[in-house]
Amino acid sequence: MTYIKPSFRHPELPKNDIGYAKADYEGVISTLCAGCGHDSISGAIVQACYEMNIQPHRVAKLSGIGCSSKTPNYFLNNSHGFNSVHGRMPSVATGANMANRDLIYLGVSGDGDTASIGMGQFVHAIRRNLNMLYIVMNNGCYGLTKGQDSATADAGSVSKAGSTNPFEGIDLVGTALELGATFVARSFSGDKTQLVPLIKAALSHSGFALIDVLSPCVTFNNNAGSTKSYDYVRDHIEALAEIGYVPEKEEITVEYEQGKSVGVALHDGSVVHLQKLADGWDPRDRQAAMHRLQQAKAEGEILTGLVYVNPDSKELHEVINSVKQPLNSLTERELCPGNSALQLINEDFR
Repeated sequence: MTYIKPSFRHPELPKNDIGYAKADYEGVISTLCAGCGHDSISGAIVQACYEMNIQPHRVAKLSGIGCSSKTPNYFLNNSHGFNSVHGRMPSVATGANMANRDLIYLGVSGDGDTASIGMGQFVHAIRRNLNMLYIVMNNGCYGLTKGQDSATADAGSVSKAGSTNPFEGIDLVGTALELGATFVARSFSGDKTQLVPLIKAALSHSGFALIDVLSPCVTFNNNAGSTKSYDYVRDHIEALAEIGYVPEKEEITVEYEQGKSVGVALHDGSVVHLQKLADGWDPRDRQAAMHRLQQAKAEGEILTGLVYVNPDSKELHEVINSVKQPLNSLTERELCPGNSALQLINEDFR
């Protein structure tokens, strides 16, 4: 068996508006288990970036350790990439973003990488409203170390080995809402129709965008007692809305029944159209989102879709009022204020 992907592509493959074929957004052949939900998420990222006409070299992919953190090798092969140590991806993303604000930052993590060793890193990326898309491939177990329960495993869920988890699981969506994240969503790796527009909307958002994607582990956590299995997730999903994404340049022609839809304009002029499935729900109301999340948990539902978005979000560079030019391109001429300015500064300390 070979893991080398053939370089030949049919010359007549359709291309997007900037001349790239979908194959230009792919990576190497995946070595994950056959049927792994992570591969479906990689495919959704490829589809979203292709449809959004994103230049691959403008994307910086970052990850930590785990099955999920292998996936940046499987998409956007011509993008920048950095595979950090376990749980430290948000710090690396923060440093890179501070140095070059012109790149599009896409962080990929897992439930162990985020909710255990990386939790302290995760929460500070949120509170700083770092301008990035943070995707958690959440399977509730440690796939690389033979399926132990992770911190997101639900209390009472049964592992493949037969042990029952006695601890309450960490809800990353609820945590992100509590900490003030400005874009919070949950999806399912088996629902590409929902996941692709969510990724596109998150990439257009100015600030920290979390998508917690339930991604069943087919090898260690797809058994009858697991609450992260394909069957369980499909049986308990409760979608908030049907999602459509309209880029800035396209005329908005979609119409829904009065009172049943909402359009959320993002900072770049693109619009997220939501055809409501949940009565009385508005994704711009943070308190209502937290209440709806708690209600779903009490009723045994897995809430998916765009849970909350702040259209007026100010990302980190706006908060600290940094220069518009990327810091890594500044020269001594811009960085040195000159002798007269330095003398004034020194006078303040005398």
